[in-house]
Amino acid sequence: MMKFAVVSFPGSNCDEDLYYAITDDLHEAATIVPHTTIDLSGFDVVLIPGGFSYGDYLRGGAIAKFAPVMPAVKAFAQTGKPVLGICNGFQILTEAGLLPGTLQHNRQMQFICEPEPLRVENNRTMFTSAFQDQQQITLPIAHGEGNYYCDDATLAKLRENHQIAFTYQNNPNGSVSDIAGITNEAGNVLGMMPHPERAVEDIQGGTDGLLVFKSLVQAHLRTV
Repeated sequence: MMKFAVVSFPGSNCDEDLYYAITDDLHEAATIVPHTTIDLSGFDVVLIPGGFSYGDYLRGGAIAKFAPVMPAVKAFAQTGKPVLGICNGFQILTEAGLLPGTLQHNRQMQFICEPEPLRVENNRTMFTSAFQDQQQITLPIAHGEGNYYCDDATLAKLRENHQIAFTYQNNPNGSVSDIAGITNEAGNVLGMMPHPERAVEDIQGGTDGLLVFKSLVQAHLRTV
């Protein structure tokens, strides 16, 4: 059985959503670990949930990057094991330098909460292998700072290295090149604004999100 760590910061509000998605729907083991944790070596996957870490009083993820757990997250990522940041978790990963670019205020300067059609741009990552290439899926979004930005050189590099994992079909927030999720160059760190943990049961309106977590199981099985 895989062991998932769900990192909980003060202000996280999707940590339990992730926990139950892993335990009840994926049927794997999960532990909610506090922001004070300094060792994540006993886990197979690290998940950084959405919410408003430290109230996002400066900007999304700007304070969380200094939390005691972040050196452990970076060390975990350096081992090649998967790290997934969702919504605020994506913001934290960019602030911590684990992913390029930044998340800005939505183009219309309003919070958006709605189901969003996406396209799977690269199904050859450890987070997307359970999808079909160019598969159209729907996941919910809920953010005020989801407008992904990077400069032209970084965007060219993302495209060249096939680091763009998900794109919006209708670009609700103004993200450059419709980007909804990217990986690092090594492919073991993914940040995405849509919430896969909120689309794992039919009662939630769809199960497309479960394939993100099933992809991680497939990737783990290939290494054991």
